[in-house]
Amino acid sequence: MKYYLIAGEASGDLHGSNLIKAIRQQDPEAECRIWGGDLMEAAGGTLVKHYRDLAFMGFVEVARNLRTILRNIAFCQKDILEFQPDCLVLIDYPGFNLRIAKWARPLGLKIVYYISPQIWAWHRSRVYDIKKNVDRMLVILPFEAEFYAKYDYQADFVGHPLLDVVTNYPPAPDFLTRNNLNEQPIVALLPGSRRQEISRMLDKMLAIAPLYPQYNFVIGAAPSIPPSFYQEILQARAQPANVFIVQRQTYDLLAHAYAALVTSGTATLETALFGVPEVVCYRGGALSYWIARRLVDVKYISLVNLIADQPLVKELIQNDLNIPNLQTAFADILDEAHRNKIQKGYAILREKLGQPGASARAAAIVIESAK
Repeated sequence: MKYYLIAGEASGDLHGSNLIKAIRQQDPEAECRIWGGDLMEAAGGTLVKHYRDLAFMGFVEVARNLRTILRNIAFCQKDILEFQPDCLVLIDYPGFNLRIAKWARPLGLKIVYYISPQIWAWHRSRVYDIKKNVDRMLVILPFEAEFYAKYDYQADFVGHPLLDVVTNYPPAPDFLTRNNLNEQPIVALLPGSRRQEISRMLDKMLAIAPLYPQYNFVIGAAPSIPPSFYQEILQARAQPANVFIVQRQTYDLLAHAYAALVTSGTATLETALFGVPEVVCYRGGALSYWIARRLVDVKYISLVNLIADQPLVKELIQNDLNIPNLQTAFADILDEAHRNKIQKGYAILREKLGQPGASARAAAIVIESAK
């Protein structure tokens, strides 16, 4: 059968790649046409558009690039019509994907949404569009099925796909030698996957490195961003000798890390599943953040704290993301008692995420819907 999958970010590319692998295991003749990234392409998808051409973050940035976004939507619609898929699989990325769902519904296409938009956090009215335009909603966070049930819509909780990815991940034994790293403890710096957020976040993270020469600070570079982009930021700070860059090795980095500074997003949960104490960082554009504060209704910004339903890891948001606060929070995650408390919380977090096998369960529902 033919499947058309749309993901617009690095995390969607990861989850989409595992979904494609699971689909192809259960449907060996599967033909997958994709909007995504390198991972989805490597899994067997035919890449139409890379997510690096789609990743606009924040209200202001989206408004500035609205013409490009509308062109992409029109192109996507045309490509779907030409491909004639048996099932359209939308992966998160709601601003784009909900528009596609609304357009595709009158055409009679089977529509499965994998990884719900965070409508429980803001813009809850979108649940009515989902009820009207989406055949099956597959959720990966334990509280999301309950949220949809309140609106008389059945969502399928399939578990979190990161459990499979992280649990079965074999760390590279030569990670240190391959990247010219010595035996000093590693602090992972994960500043995000988009240029805008990397520029805002990495400079603050790097300010900690000169204060701790006994640690190696290793930047996990996003696969879609060239190393030269990071080098420019480092050069502006007169790169300390204990700062390094690795690309396409984020999981190896986390497998070897002692602590981490992480930009809010999927990476916070990945870091937790690897058992690495972390500080969550976020700083957006001033206007975008002002708008978000008035629209978003959640107690926490990180997935770790949202799922745990407690402030398990420190969140430094917007103006709170400054050097003194970051120094204090970083010192805390080096303290043994504090680290033990975080580790106990991580164990509970794993239990809440359900059983392994999320991608296989999601693939079975996608294939069933396509028939």
